[in-house]
Amino acid sequence: MDSVPALDEPLKKVLGPATAKVMAEHLGLHTVGDLLHHYPRRYEERGQLTHLADLPMDEHVTVVAQVADARLHTFASSRAPRGKGQRLEVTITDGSGRLQLVFFGAGVHKPHKELLPGTRAMFAGKVSVFNRRLQLAHPAYELLRGDAEETVETWAGALIPIYPATAKLESWKIGKALQTVLPSAQEAADPLPESLREGRGLVPLPEALLKIHRPHTKADIEEARARLKWDEAFVLQVALARRRYADAQLPAVPRRPRPDGTLAAFDDRLPFTLTEGQRKVSEEIFADLATDHPMHRLLQGEVGSGKTLVALRAMLAVVDAGGQAAMLAPTEVLAQQHHRSVTEMMGELAQGGMLGGAENATKVVLLTGSMGAAARRHALLDLATGEAGIVIGTHALIEDKVQFHDLGLVVVDEQHRFGVEQRDALRGKGKQPPHLLVMTATPIPRTVAMTVFGDLETSVLDQLPAGRSPIASHVVPAADKPHFLARAWERVREEVEKGHQAYVVCPRIGDEEDGAKAKKKSDEDEAEKRPPLAVLDTAEQLARGPLAGLRVEALHGRMQPDDKDAVMRRFAAGEVDVLVATTVIEVGVNVPNATVMVIMDADRFGVSQLHQLRGRVGRGSAPGLCLLVSEMPEASAARQRLNAVASTLDGFELSRIDLEQRREGDVLGQAQSGTRSSLRMLAVIDDEEVIAEAREEATRIVAADPELERLPALRTALDALLDEEREQYLEKG
Repeated sequence: MDSVPALDEPLKKVLGPATAKVMAEHLGLHTVGDLLHHYPRRYEERGQLTHLADLPMDEHVTVVAQVADARLHTFASSRAPRGKGQRLEVTITDGSGRLQLVFFGAGVHKPHKELLPGTRAMFAGKVSVFNRRLQLAHPAYELLRGDAEETVETWAGALIPIYPATAKLESWKIGKALQTVLPSAQEAADPLPESLREGRGLVPLPEALLKIHRPHTKADIEEARARLKWDEAFVLQVALARRRYADAQLPAVPRRPRPDGTLAAFDDRLPFTLTEGQRKVSEEIFADLATDHPMHRLLQGEVGSGKTLVALRAMLAVVDAGGQAAMLAPTEVLAQQHHRSVTEMMGELAQGGMLGGAENATKVVLLTGSMGAAARRHALLDLATGEAGIVIGTHALIEDKVQFHDLGLVVVDEQHRFGVEQRDALRGKGKQPPHLLVMTATPIPRTVAMTVFGDLETSVLDQLPAGRSPIASHVVPAADKPHFLARAWERVREEVEKGHQAYVVCPRIGDEEDGAKAKKKSDEDEAEKRPPLAVLDTAEQLARGPLAGLRVEALHGRMQPDDKDAVMRRFAAGEVDVLVATTVIEVGVNVPNATVMVIMDADRFGVSQLHQLRGRVGRGSAPGLCLLVSEMPEASAARQRLNAVASTLDGFELSRIDLEQRREGDVLGQAQSGTRSSLRMLAVIDDEEVIAEAREEATRIVAADPELERLPALRTALDALLDEEREQYLEKG
């Protein structure tokens, strides 16, 4: 047993420093355990070879095929003027198609001897086109030789694991490294409780690791996958269940609104009735606020479904009960916007302690990092004395200096911008833990909500308030049909002539620093497309060209906060016709008179982001129009993504498309602190059942044994997951 390396043994000791360095830098693998959890992406059957007919261009591929013929050519070149240059052309086939391999110079000798017609091998390289034919230039290859005793049938039927690889380390080299560490799988401690494992008919972890890397049959692969998916789902759900359990043990002050208090006065002055959805979600929130444990609720709502109103009613309920409420926004623009809309909605109810303030009014203060010293001192004093019932701010609210008189509720807007630790820091400001309401306008499929926000209960607002207008969306193919783009600018002029306003969104700012960065990147990487369009250039070109005579202004994140606010105020007041902006307008900006949005280089944005941006128009009684401008060809994945956005206004449907098109880690990694990208086997959309069942099991196990004293292996797996989360949080922080 001495020769088996332990799971925490560094790969450097087992595989040598060179291989270990590539694995660490390119694949993030550091220990024997990490490598055992680097699972094959798919399997090749030797007898049933990959389809050469379906090879993707410009991608690094691994194919299994047979040599059809090989020819050695000599030619003259600048290096070998006397016709001594050598080129080996090998044609391989798998029955579905043919592919040419080329080797040059000194590199021809070994393949010339080894790649004889009839030879089978694995080939890895980047697919390119030469003379209108697909080829692999200088591919790495591994001959497939059956042992003498092995029958042709077993040899042809064997499953070859194909690993996620890099240009520096081919799949079969990873396979060989795994061969070396596979005996260590026997040492793997099983995190699943035995009763759960047996009850669900799952194989033990060491067996699953052996079967995933060295399967004899397809059934082996299925068994291993089923087991490894459960591990990922279960350990993650236990982490979330423990967090829910710990939160539920905390004491909180119940906050019930007074029947004749500020909330009732606010409801009386609303010029419209709440939607059914707003009423239902408000009742769920008020029920949570009335308990003596802290509320932890996620409020999901379509763009424009009235989440801010629901959150404001919750804040007023807490103010009625003698507490204070804080709303945390991800950017200063958004904090100022919320402050403006909350004070407008509340009217004289927001003028506590002032002349003209209503009898049960409170004070609503703004706190951001860029405020002047005097205004900041004043705001901090209002919070400490309890004079201000509601505070709206950015990360500045989390600083040590900020003291509350009695913090009862924290509302976090756009959750994916805040980590768990930041939520905790703000919650630590209360004498007892305050209630927590998290709002997101990015609709999330149920399974993602369970995986990412699994420590929160979920409420969904999916009705749009009466009076909101539909938004028409169209893709504008600027390269294929330039006259479509000219027509887009005409549409903007038409809307402005009707008295409306427009947004033009660009991916980049375009000031000097920004331009220098983009240029440097392009020089280094010629394959880079032109830099994304920039706000400053576009604003200037539009004002001089297609939108000449209109009032065009620019807005971006690097402007001084006061300048940003001034531009937004002018736009909101109708003094600006066209606002050319970066995604600073993505969330919360509310100008009902803006009816058209043109998104330049729309393919550079994610699906959810486009949906968010589009929600800024059609907020009044006039219909909205969103034009997605792209130079990508019609057949490209990017264009298909844009067509999907143009075809539906259902954010939940789009979030599914988004998740299916991107690696899950990207979507989940935006959430709390990044652990979610540790999902290797679990596919959040496809494995809905596993996640839901794992959540139930995890809740049951944690309720019975919160410290997991009876399950040491699960405890170890959990510590490893949380270590990764802490580490990634610090890296991002």
